[in-house]
Amino acid sequence: MNTTGPMVIVGGGQCGARAAHALRDNGWDREIVLLGNECVLPYERPPLSKAVLLQERTTQQCTIYDDAFYKEHGIEVCLDATVTSIDRAQRKVQLSDGNSVAYHRLLIATGAQPRQFEPSGGLEGVHVLRSVTDAHAIQEELLPGRRIAVVGAGFIGLEVAASAVARGCKVVVLEAAARALMRAVPEVVAECLIEKHRASGVDVRFSARITRMTGDTRVNGLLLEDGTLIPCDAVVVGIGVTPRIELAQRAELAIDNGIAVDAILRTSDPDIFAAGDVCSFLHPLYGRRIRLECWKNAEDQARIAARNMLGHDEKCNSVPWFWSDQYDMTIQIAGLPSLGSVTAVREMGANSRVFFALDGDGVLVGASGVGQIGDIAKDVRMSQELIAQRARVSPQMLADRKVKLRSLLMAEEQ
Repeated sequence: MNTTGPMVIVGGGQCGARAAHALRDNGWDREIVLLGNECVLPYERPPLSKAVLLQERTTQQCTIYDDAFYKEHGIEVCLDATVTSIDRAQRKVQLSDGNSVAYHRLLIATGAQPRQFEPSGGLEGVHVLRSVTDAHAIQEELLPGRRIAVVGAGFIGLEVAASAVARGCKVVVLEAAARALMRAVPEVVAECLIEKHRASGVDVRFSARITRMTGDTRVNGLLLEDGTLIPCDAVVVGIGVTPRIELAQRAELAIDNGIAVDAILRTSDPDIFAAGDVCSFLHPLYGRRIRLECWKNAEDQARIAARNMLGHDEKCNSVPWFWSDQYDMTIQIAGLPSLGSVTAVREMGANSRVFFALDGDGVLVGASGVGQIGDIAKDVRMSQELIAQRARVSPQMLADRKVKLRSLLMAEEQ
């Protein structure tokens, strides 16, 4: 059994890179090995659908740390390194090139992968957006006057649609469900976003079921269930992601909507941890297992996992927080609004509002801000703290802009 080997991180994304840094910052003075299956250094994904597609940033500018950082901190980064299996008994991981790496403790941060869209038929011009390679391919499609079809009205689909319109494309968004962002935000919030998209020239259609894509070698249209043919020059599919659990499954780790971990991000093997999009964890605030696919969660869990790999018992209990930028609007979501219903709306300006969701007991469980970041950010941040305290707040006070949310927080503390 290996007791002196390096800390090994499988997954060269944001969570993996931040965890490697946190291990060093928290006192680990031995080897750290970061194994990534892409050919580039770890980078942030949120800008890919926005700044990169808008040509405001290059993918190189999305890199989290440069080569010098890893060398300075003594972190060995292995690119294009695919881990095929984990030998839990010998505490080592096997790579596709035949090499193996022993570990003292292991962190799985393999993230998620886009859901496949069956009707694509292998045609050219059909894209997903997850990697820098995907972003480059889509960026080349976004030329003025081109017809871009986006399949899925989730956050990625809507962000791509906003970027494509800004690049001068003609955009149609096709969503099979009855509304956008069905599981992510309250209906009233989704309606605000869709109104903005339509006002910006995007053709958004719901209950639109695609039976097949047309074209010989390259896509040129989408045939809907009702017989409608949507002509297009390219398609971007954004119908969600699934956690990359294959490695954990082969290692016979517990799986439950991702790699199942406890409140300190430890898997069913005490020497293996998991963090980020790939894991579902016991959240003390909600008393249930949840899995979060967002930048903030990857940041938080990277630090927590690193500390707990070093013997701490820090629980992952932060209130979920997510944001999206579309056009000149920012959307910020705190908590899990789906656990309640919107019972109060705070008008923050001409085009800015915060929607508060309370559960059946009057406990604040979610807040969704839509509009200008300067109008909504402070109240969404204060809402996080109220949600963390499981505060019971009257809808009237939440709706009254004159009532400072900090005063409600102070009232809860007394």
